[in-house]
This record gives sequence, structure tokens and C-alpha cells, in this order.
Amino acid sequence: MQVDFYQIAHTTPDAVLTSIATRLLAENQRLIAISSDEAQLARLDRQLWSDGPTFIPHGVAGGPDDARQPVLLSTTPDAPNLARNIAIADGEWREAALTFDRAFFLFDESHLEAARLAWKLLSGREGVERRYWAQEDGRWTQKA
Repeated sequence: MQVDFYQIAHTTPDAVLTSIATRLLAENQRLIAISSDEAQLARLDRQLWSDGPTFIPHGVAGGPDDARQPVLLSTTPDAPNLARNIAIADGEWREAALTFDRAFFLFDESHLEAARLAWKLLSGREGVERRYWAQEDGRWTQKA
């Protein structure tokens, strides 16, 4: 399983999540995006409806069609849409992410210490590959 750490500096987690969702959908993969902040989920919902040239099909967990959603926004890591990818949008690491094939851990400066702790806790974990990405000149660069 792969965990990608994305340190957000010059954009928002919402914009990064939109990019990740677009890439995964192009590969016919599903995603669950989680945040304990319901206001953030509402912003993500609006952004996925209107960002970019195309609509990103998605839903907010708790609806009748959760299992059919290619991208599901939720406060919990439960994935009724059978997603094998999870995006943690609020900077709060959850061990449940390790049950997925790939995790995208988005964090900003205010969550830097928590991200460092998660990085250390995952060090040496069997079957876990970590990658660290940072923004440089508007582009993502793999740092570790």
C-alpha cells in the first residue's frame, strides 16, 4: 500500500483533491475523501460540481446512492462505494487509511507536526511505501 503525503503550501486541499479525483477517475478508480470538518466537505462538494471544464461525479455520504458514487465525500473512512483509494483532506491521519491500496494525506502548515508523526509511525511498516510531495514553483516535487 502506498501513502502519499502532500504538504499544501500554495493552494488548498480542495484544489489538490480535485486534481487527485480527476486522475483516479481517468483510470476508472474510485475514491473516498474524508474530513471531520463538514464545512470543508461542503466546499469540496461545491468545487467538484463546478471546478474545471468537466463535472466530477461524486456524492456526499449518507445518500441513497453511496455505493454507486465514483467519488464519495465523508466524515468517516467507511467506503460503501468500494473505493480502494482514500484522500484525507483535513490533515488528521487515520490508521484506517492503511486498509486501502493507496492513501493521499493532505496537510498544511498547521498540521505539520501531526504529519511528521504519521510519517515516523509508518516508517518500517511492512507493506507500506511512503512518498512525500511538496510544492515548488507551482509544481509538485517528490522529496522523499
